[in-house]
Amino acid sequence: MPSRTKPVSRVATSAALLGACLLPLAAVSQQRILTKDDYANAEKFMAYGANPLVQHTMATPTFLPDGRFWYRDTGDDGVVFFMVDPAKGTKTPAFDQVKLAAALNAAMAKAPLPDGMAAPRTIDPHRLPITDFTPGDGQTFTVSMGSAMRMHCDMAGAGTCTPLPGGGQGSGGGRGGRNRAAAELSPDKKKQAFIRDWNLWIRDVKTGEETQLTTDGQKNYGYATDNAGWTHSNNPILVWSPDSNKIATFQQDQRKTGDMYLISTNNGHPKLEAWKYPLAGDKDITMIERVVIDVPAKKVVRFKMPPDQHRSTLCDDISCRGGSGWDDVMWSDDSKSIAFVSTARDHRQEWLRIANPETGDIREVYTETVPKFFESGNGKVNWKYLPASNEFLWFSERDNWGQMYLYDLTTGKLKNQITTGEGNVTQVLRIDEKARVLYFKAVGKEKGWDPYYEAFYRIDFDGKNMKLLSPEKADHQITLSPDGRFFVDVYSTVTEPQTAVVRDDATGRIAVQLGRQDISRLLASGWVPPTPITVKGRDGKTDLYGFMFKPTKIEMGRKYPIINHVYPGPQTGSCGARTFAAAHGDLQSLAELGFVVVCIDGMGTPWRSKTFHEFYYGDMGDATIPDQVAGMKDLAAKYPFIDLSRAGIYGHSGGGNATAGAMFHFPDFFAVGIAESGNHDNREYEDDWAEKWSGLETISADGSSSYDSQANQNYAKNLKGHLLLAHGTFDDNVPPNNTLIVVEQLIKANKDFDLLMIPNVPHGYGYATQYMTRRRWDYFVRYLAGNTPPKEYEMQPPERLMSAMGLGPDADEPNDTEFDVTGNDLWQSK
Repeated sequence: MPSRTKPVSRVATSAALLGACLLPLAAVSQQRILTKDDYANAEKFMAYGANPLVQHTMATPTFLPDGRFWYRDTGDDGVVFFMVDPAKGTKTPAFDQVKLAAALNAAMAKAPLPDGMAAPRTIDPHRLPITDFTPGDGQTFTVSMGSAMRMHCDMAGAGTCTPLPGGGQGSGGGRGGRNRAAAELSPDKKKQAFIRDWNLWIRDVKTGEETQLTTDGQKNYGYATDNAGWTHSNNPILVWSPDSNKIATFQQDQRKTGDMYLISTNNGHPKLEAWKYPLAGDKDITMIERVVIDVPAKKVVRFKMPPDQHRSTLCDDISCRGGSGWDDVMWSDDSKSIAFVSTARDHRQEWLRIANPETGDIREVYTETVPKFFESGNGKVNWKYLPASNEFLWFSERDNWGQMYLYDLTTGKLKNQITTGEGNVTQVLRIDEKARVLYFKAVGKEKGWDPYYEAFYRIDFDGKNMKLLSPEKADHQITLSPDGRFFVDVYSTVTEPQTAVVRDDATGRIAVQLGRQDISRLLASGWVPPTPITVKGRDGKTDLYGFMFKPTKIEMGRKYPIINHVYPGPQTGSCGARTFAAAHGDLQSLAELGFVVVCIDGMGTPWRSKTFHEFYYGDMGDATIPDQVAGMKDLAAKYPFIDLSRAGIYGHSGGGNATAGAMFHFPDFFAVGIAESGNHDNREYEDDWAEKWSGLETISADGSSSYDSQANQNYAKNLKGHLLLAHGTFDDNVPPNNTLIVVEQLIKANKDFDLLMIPNVPHGYGYATQYMTRRRWDYFVRYLAGNTPPKEYEMQPPERLMSAMGLGPDADEPNDTEFDVTGNDLWQSK
């Protein structure tokens, strides 16, 4: 474990004295010296302190082909695995956990370990590390423990388990031919497609035999490669045909794309990391050449069209799922045709096209052009190819809301609008073509609800008979059964814990009660939920929504400094989901140190109307800060304990950008800011994200750029308060140059500021996560509250942080969520 890092550079003089001078006299007179106990009390509200106090959280259910599903439930007895049969209305233990643990321990004692796998600890029946479970005949089933170990178990009699070969998906080659275990399984589960040395290969699952499908792949011109610059993986991006005989993919041309470089910090010669990273404004960016590969014939059929932009209709990688599938490509059920959508570089035009996989011939069916940016959904690509009925479904925000439309596949003509009215369709989850019914999630359709609550609906193709299937006034997380007869509905709010039920998808009738989260221990610890808030935006009219976090033992008559936790969008907002959570990053922890902490989803963020989302299009320097200021003023007028004269702000990634912008554009309002890993000039960030939200760069006759107004370094001279800039030196999402260009201008302007460059860490801060959190607390305590933090308070080690979040080797159960430095979901970052 590397040692904790001290600040590499600190450009500040007499910082404590200057901070005291910036505070009101009343605040200086009330200075406190905080103790380690004060910090320990704050730390207990972090995820690793609060999450274990919540019992019976509903983990994501896993449906089986027969309509049953299993899930984990964590309670007083540890982790219990349940099997639910919605058709019978039953919920029973999935297996005898004591018996299974004994069989697994006996099997592992005899079995050779996979390469690189450490000797396992004895498995506790109440902490079974099972990540997958597939029932067989009678009392037999297969279990997986991570990607490295699979067991076939027979629980008849004493119970035995036998190791199965091939725990993972096998190895291949990734970018530049690196070895890795990343493959895409065919629908018949007999073949895996993977990349090796820039070419596409397949592997026979049963025999392990490998066959090379393409031969002309070369460096930076490879097949199915996943690289958007800011995100890059070894996963192949492709779509198997339903009959498992063909693969739709592309040859990705990055030969003219510019490079990004990162240099390690170490003794001796540093290591250089270089990869293709297109920037906004680049003349040459990544392109794709669409192909279909006939697997049995090993034949490549190229589509008869020019190279396409490396774009998606929704996200800023060509695959929104990070190399798992390809969202904008859909095969017909008979494997005889392919529908796909091409997106313009600036995201203002979309083309729906049909390809013949035998010949590569292309037919253009439909195009939509918008003035600013097109998206095909909120969280999911929603257009659908329906060749059986000679139709396609299309998502559009043309009436200011995200709606579904039905079109004729031959003529490209509109047949009818399906959904109408206020509120957005967010995700189409199921299409019943025979009954001509659409099942979808949506926000903002129920009067009196928080407009960010998602609910589940059904509606006929002709737009009639829309029905709300999840009636509780809450945010609903939906998982459908494969046959579409039932769905699991887990609903909650920020203040009310989860309730989990199984419902009939035709009526919404509850078929099985699964359970409810128990937060009694959490409440006994002194925890209080955040306060939902509604404030007015910059125009004095628009309602904005968010949360307020107060000290759990708030003192009446005392005035508290206010801290704004910001993420400006445009792809998400500051507050995240409206579901129940015991911890929201470190917002409550900061509140415990003597602050009121707020998050506000300002104009320019999604989930509301198209007009709301497009509010500051082309002016990324806006970053919702005028809304944050207006909302904080509105809040202070309602709550007299808020001291608006002591206002701070912080954020990560896009929030780091917004924080620096707030300090430079509103220097008389914000006294203290902490800007972490910010994309301070989007010309230094990947092309797709910036060009979608700001348009293509234009250069005027005087040499000025349309991007100049959003570049934070151009306004660094305006800094008045305390600013801490932080960045990881191995950040391959937002490269550290983004912060250093701001540093350069601050120095040239002779400004005092603080800088923390963390060696060898990516966009999240890795080994320095807890260190960065503690430094953040110290900074606000010292410069915003005028108090003294305890010296070098030692937070819980990163291993406990990872374990509590389900990410580390000691995690009790798997968790697919990734977290940034504050413990927020990474979708709040880019």
